[in-house]
Amino acid sequence: MKITTTGSLGNVAKPLVKKLVAAGHQVTVITTKAERKDEIEALGAVAAVGSISDVSFLTSAFSDADAVYAMMPPSMGPSNMIQNIADAGQAYAQAIKAAGVPRVVMLSSVGADAAEGTGLVQGVHRVEQIFRELSGVNITILRSGFFYVNFFRDIPLIRNMNIFGNNYGGDDQLALTHPDDIAAAAAEELQAKGNGFEVKYIVSDISTGNKIAALFGPAIGKPELTWTAIPDEQLKQGMLSAGLPPELAGLITELGQGVRAGIVTKDFFATSGKARGQIKLEQFVEEFKSRYQQA
Repeated sequence: MKITTTGSLGNVAKPLVKKLVAAGHQVTVITTKAERKDEIEALGAVAAVGSISDVSFLTSAFSDADAVYAMMPPSMGPSNMIQNIADAGQAYAQAIKAAGVPRVVMLSSVGADAAEGTGLVQGVHRVEQIFRELSGVNITILRSGFFYVNFFRDIPLIRNMNIFGNNYGGDDQLALTHPDDIAAAAAEELQAKGNGFEVKYIVSDISTGNKIAALFGPAIGKPELTWTAIPDEQLKQGMLSAGLPPELAGLITELGQGVRAGIVTKDFFATSGKARGQIKLEQFVEEFKSRYQQA
């Protein structure tokens, strides 16, 4: 097959490209960074350098593709982030239609069923709605849980201040996913025909902040580590102090509020509620420990 992937060589895209190349497919990798070209070609794929907001570029990159893997950056630009994500989704849709792509697999997120109250996830909600309007193409939406690897961002606070937490409670249910499980699911779906417009959840494990702290703490030599529920304003100010744009800080805070209110995981637990991924938190602990020791 001829398959075009987006996401350059990110947490999901790189293992996905490796799987597709190993399966014998011709893979074109879209990247915004020309310096990634050699690394992409070293994997046995072809690099297409350009913007995912450029319809003509995307149409060319999608031309003759049997399948396309579409993902959106977690944020785009310093402001109007949700609209920017929706605009990029519209560019994808126009290019998919113009190129006549028959099969699309899109990476989305838990909470994408909700139109509001989910922070940046509202962006992929809008892209899902745009893709839903496409005709003559089999589309599978893979809604991921929160990435395990995002916990790497907590390492400086854990190391320096012994704080591990977010603006939701330690007993709030979390749907979590390892990027390798997403790559495996995406590879499988890209090689399948699909059946109209489908939504599938890819979740590796279900846990809580308290349970995660109890796993991570002993592994990194901090058995006393506990989950901290951080007040909204304190969380936002911390992000602003770290240099995050105000809009992004506000949207991340809103996402945590959505977890707290049960909005983010409501549809997952109502329609699936099962962790089908292979990589559980107990396995990821070793990755976290290794990263912590390197920090």
